[in-house]
Amino acid sequence: MKKYIQIVFLFLVIQAFGQAVDEKLNLEFVDTDITDVLDSIEAETDIIFFYDKKWLSEIQYSGKFTNESLSTILETIFKETTINFFRLNDRQIILTQNNIIYTELPEGFFGKDEQIDSLTEQKSYTRISSNPVFSNIEASNKNTITKTVRIGKEDLANTRTNYTIRGYARTKEQGQPISNLSIIINGKNTGTVTDDNGYFELEVPSGTSILKTSSLGIEASTTRIIVFNDGELNFDLSESIEFLDEVVVEANAGRNVEEALSGSTELVVEETKNIPLVLGERDVLKVATTLPGISTAGEGAAGFNVRGGSTDQNLILLDNAVIYNPSHFFGIFQALNPFTTKDLKILKGGIPAEYGGRLSSVFDITSKDANTEKFAGEAAIGPVTSNVALEIPIVKGKSGLLVGGRGTYSGWILRSLKDESLQNSQASFYDAIAKYTHVVNEKNTVKAMGYYSNDAFSITSDSIYGYNNRLFSLQWDHQFNEKNTGSLVLANSNYKFNIGYEGNSDNNFDLGFVVEETEAKFKFTYLHSSAHKFDYGLSAKLYNVQPGNLEPNGSNSIVEPKIIAKEKAAETAVYLSDNFKVNDKLLLDLGLRYSMFASLGATDARIYEENMPKNEETLVETISYDANEIVKTYGGPEVRLAARYFLGTDFSVKASYNTTYQYIHRLSNTTTISPIDTWKLSDTNIKPQKGRQFGLGFYKNLSGNLYEISLEGYYKEADNLLDFKVGSQLLLNETIETETLQGDGQAYGLEFLIRKNSGKLNGWLGYTYARSFLKLDSEFAEERVNNGEFFPTNYDKPHDFSAVLNYKLTKRYSLSANLSYQTGRPVTYPVARYNFNNSEYVVYSNRNEFRIPDYYRLDLGVNIEGNHKLKKLAHSFWNISVYNVLGRNNPYSVFFVTENGELKAYQSSIFSIPVPTITYNFKF
Repeated sequence: MKKYIQIVFLFLVIQAFGQAVDEKLNLEFVDTDITDVLDSIEAETDIIFFYDKKWLSEIQYSGKFTNESLSTILETIFKETTINFFRLNDRQIILTQNNIIYTELPEGFFGKDEQIDSLTEQKSYTRISSNPVFSNIEASNKNTITKTVRIGKEDLANTRTNYTIRGYARTKEQGQPISNLSIIINGKNTGTVTDDNGYFELEVPSGTSILKTSSLGIEASTTRIIVFNDGELNFDLSESIEFLDEVVVEANAGRNVEEALSGSTELVVEETKNIPLVLGERDVLKVATTLPGISTAGEGAAGFNVRGGSTDQNLILLDNAVIYNPSHFFGIFQALNPFTTKDLKILKGGIPAEYGGRLSSVFDITSKDANTEKFAGEAAIGPVTSNVALEIPIVKGKSGLLVGGRGTYSGWILRSLKDESLQNSQASFYDAIAKYTHVVNEKNTVKAMGYYSNDAFSITSDSIYGYNNRLFSLQWDHQFNEKNTGSLVLANSNYKFNIGYEGNSDNNFDLGFVVEETEAKFKFTYLHSSAHKFDYGLSAKLYNVQPGNLEPNGSNSIVEPKIIAKEKAAETAVYLSDNFKVNDKLLLDLGLRYSMFASLGATDARIYEENMPKNEETLVETISYDANEIVKTYGGPEVRLAARYFLGTDFSVKASYNTTYQYIHRLSNTTTISPIDTWKLSDTNIKPQKGRQFGLGFYKNLSGNLYEISLEGYYKEADNLLDFKVGSQLLLNETIETETLQGDGQAYGLEFLIRKNSGKLNGWLGYTYARSFLKLDSEFAEERVNNGEFFPTNYDKPHDFSAVLNYKLTKRYSLSANLSYQTGRPVTYPVARYNFNNSEYVVYSNRNEFRIPDYYRLDLGVNIEGNHKLKKLAHSFWNISVYNVLGRNNPYSVFFVTENGELKAYQSSIFSIPVPTITYNFKF
């Protein structure tokens, strides 16, 4: 009772002073600290402010007041803060953080039997909120509470009973976002989880609540919140350091069964470090080829063939920027630093409407965000390459810079070989990446990435081959409100190659090619309800292609310069999709994308006779177009449909149907991506590729997501696939359409995967049966191949088996194995020879009628981690592996040479012997 009397006495004293005179002031401030603003007011008046300076640290104000009342000035400068003010008398003002000082107590505050009428008689001084926040912060057991946080600014005019809090979760040690963190309101059946960037949004009641967070690998926390209004709450949580048999983060363990999209896979780079690969390089793209439906044309081949598609039909993105050649040295190494790469999302079945421009798949690569709390890094030293990545905080808790670089010193290997022809050979490459991340506030995040890679090599020749990638991307993520988010993306990609020939004659030259694209994209998400999630947006892309230029190298060169006219085009698209939860069993992903393409001038468009072969004899006219004038347009709707139906709690069936357009084509008469491949835009003579894919799959998880099993089937059709006439000349060809053929494609297959996610023995087994065919038919013999019937493509491999296994002997030691088998790819063989006019000629089989020998390879590795002491300078990791343990001489290609009048067959191989490697990795 004594405590209640003291409270009553305080309120009576407060009200006894009544309303003080509200002074009129003239003030102006420019980026002035709030504390200095208050000092200025005190200097102009007799007012004294009472507050804790910690509340106002790092808050500034700019503004001008002319003959304004003191109350208006204070309301204005504190509007965007959590500060309230109360005028105790004519000379004293008390500032409070979050809450309001009340001159009345709500009805029933003292209980039903105690009422104090004297307080309710004086309501003219201060209007009380209908829902004042009175919180007894001692109500909970102190031992269970991590901390107490006050959120929002109390407002007398606010009558809401529930508020929205937003924020993010990150690791205390490295400042990395924590995805799929569960945040639950204690005692209520409500909560949320953080997204991939660690952000969350949650509706909570006014007053005191207890929030509990939990996630595997993250220490649990319990936070008391006192909510006065909408506001921000961020979690800085420690990683779990208990030494268990094994800690596995399984936040997305059920995604393969639950999501509507089929044929999607996500690889986390850190989880691939134990897989033995050539020369000890950690390579997430090579790991991707061990999954069903993804293969390469051969060992050392760049690019991927996904579900029977060619290598140019894959959209490869690095932080939203297109990378045209993601490999070093003909595909032996990837062009991505493994220490700066976070994860890889592969979409080869159901492709969301957001993505377009390619027929077969999307490889969406995301780089890491820098540690914003402390300096960190990771490096590796190997026999051929070395890598390093550094994470540098810029503004603690808000922004950081990630920089990484890697390079090779493989030239010494070539020079140490006994083959004299290799003594003057060279092979070098390097790549570098920088990414800046800045969290402006809980609603805005900005990310900027720059990347550059360069290759230069010369193997037993007088020519130096070089190519490089240059990428830049800028992304601004913004949250409009609790239901709407959006992103603005700007990206630029540049890929070029050059050949420098320096012989002993006067025909030295430089030859080059460049393709560049610049894109702006707006992406939005609208969370309509628990049943509907809408994704929509638009994009615009500008292509600039320099098909080739030849220049003399040196003053003595007699090579005639030649420049092929530049190509330019614009591609735009709009899309809308709805992730529609029909009921607890049925989930639909319904999308529609409409893409448009325009070939632009300045250019000369060649017009040929209709229904006739394209050559000089059938050329009708040449039409000239001015700069940016529209030459030819293409476009149409792209349907993206996917559905998932639960057959059980961990068993689902999925179906999908996609239609896609591709407006840019790779020109190559080899089976794989090489530095001298060029790219061609669709125009009046080369049509865009069109694709249609049907998919059906069954997905099952066992033993609490310990095992994943999937069986997927697909069927694909394509129109206007690009191929070339025998003996075609692609480089520096002004009439490339006379060398090309366009036909129909057909592919189908069945993919099986069983995966064990944790335990001493983990890994996966994958098998693919796939066929890929092409038909080039015409009424003219010169444009008809194999009598106009379907024939196997260069990358048709019916059987593909992979096994990736890791066995943990102890917490520090593990064994790894990688087994691969593939059917040999198709090849065209000579089947006969004849003499004519005393000359010998060869008769070849139908195109791709035979196959090279089957491919198989076994790799073994031993992985040794350093001790697990928490406080040490660096944590180390050793990888000792042997690539191609069996010494299998797998042929990369088979070719025929006539020597002394005799036809001889040869095969080329990349690695025909076991290749041992030891790599040292350390992290600090």
